Amino acid sequence: MSIAAGKLRHRIQIQAHQYIGQDPMTGEEQRGWVMVRECWASIEPLSARDLIAAQAAQSKATARITIRYADDIDASMRIRHVRRGKEVIYEIDGVLEDPVSGLEYLTLICAKGVSIDGA
Repeated sequence: MSIAAGKLRHRIQIQAHQYIGQDPMTGEEQRGWVMVRECWASIEPLSARDLIAAQAAQSKATARITIRYADDIDASMRIRHVRRGKEVIYEIDGVLEDPVSGLEYLTLICAKGVSIDGA
């Protein structure tokens, strides 16, 4: 089963927390969020029923983000989505491959509104 292109209507950035340099004064290693990939995605907020079924903490706003398959994405990364000038950052809680071939698409279970400073 392939994913219809029309469903992928949100432009997102997938970012990884990586080494970005060294502080010239202290020599301390500096880390930051670096874009790994930019792609089209489907972003669906999970319903209250989905949250209860997953026994998720109600303090997290959770979403299901679907993208075309990529083998370089893991749960240590985050998603940056800008919509109408407002930035939303999602923490990736889990990465699920499609159940048929495992190579068509990925479903990213994500949360927003939680601390994900990368520390």
